[in-house]
Formats: sequence, structure tokens, C-alpha cells
Amino acid sequence: MGKIGLFDLERHFAFYGAYHRNPVNILIHMLFVWPIFFTTAVLLYFHSSFLRLLISLQYWAGSLAAMLCLACWVSGSLLAKHLGFSLAWKVVLAAQLFCWTGQFIGHGVFEKRAPALLDNLAQAFLMAPFFVLLEALQSFFGYEPYPGFHASVKAKVDAEIKEWKDTKGKKTS
Repeated sequence: MGKIGLFDLERHFAFYGAYHRNPVNILIHMLFVWPIFFTTAVLLYFHSSFLRLLISLQYWAGSLAAMLCLACWVSGSLLAKHLGFSLAWKVVLAAQLFCWTGQFIGHGVFEKRAPALLDNLAQAFLMAPFFVLLEALQSFFGYEPYPGFHASVKAKVDAEIKEWKDTKGKKTS
């Protein structure tokens, strides 16, 4: 697929979407990605060098994602302050283990494909919350960042999956 431009939303979505086609796996990600982000914010409360996320891929959904990130950061900070480090890291560890286990079960059992983070760690972590947000907005409200977005992404996802299957087939033969 080559290098993806920072603001090429369709290519980012197609990359991530090619790893998430099974409806059960998509639901698992919708349930667990934001808790992973939230509990990471709890843990990062104890590190003053936390870099702020700036989501500028699409104005409306990006603004919603920024509000969700801010809500995670603020509520995570409040929870961390309330719990203190000795309890917060245990809560975070339990939540992260639970959510990551769900993610890997989704990929292993339902998707039957390794997670995107094994192929592109940074893209997978940075894109996951935005991806599940747009998936939810599209599924429940028919939202598209612009007309034709989902049709274009679907074509790119299909091409990604075909390329992956062709490559996988060559390795097994």
C-alpha cells in the first residue's frame, strides 16, 4: 500500500478497515477502543510529558473525537487523582488486559486476521479511536465525512483484503 499521507482519511480508513470487516470484531472494537484510550489517559495523568492529540482529519467528526479525547483526559485525570497511583495502575492494568483480550479475540476468532497494530503500530493506535467513532456514526446515523466517502473506502478495503489474501496465498503455496 505504501506510505499513507497524514490527512488522507480514505487511505487511513481503508488500511484500518481491511483489518476490521467482521461485524462482531467491529462491535468488540467499538466497545473496547475508547476504554483503552480512557485508561491510558488515567495512567498518563502521572506523566507530565503527555503529548496532546490533535485530530484534524475531518471537522465535524474530528471535533467530536477531540471532545471525546478531552472528556477521557479530564475524567481520566479526575479518576487518577481520586484513586492515587497505587490503585490507579491496578485498575488500568485490569481494564487494559480485559479490553486488549477482547480485541485479540475479535481478530483471532472473528476476523481471522492479525490486528493492524502488527503491521503499523503508530497508525493503528492513532487511527483506532477515530475509526470506531466514524464506524459508529456511519452505522447509527448514516454519517459520511463527505459524499461517496464510504463507497470509496469500501473499494479500497476490498483491494487491501484482496492484496492481503493474494500475499497470504503465495506464502502458503
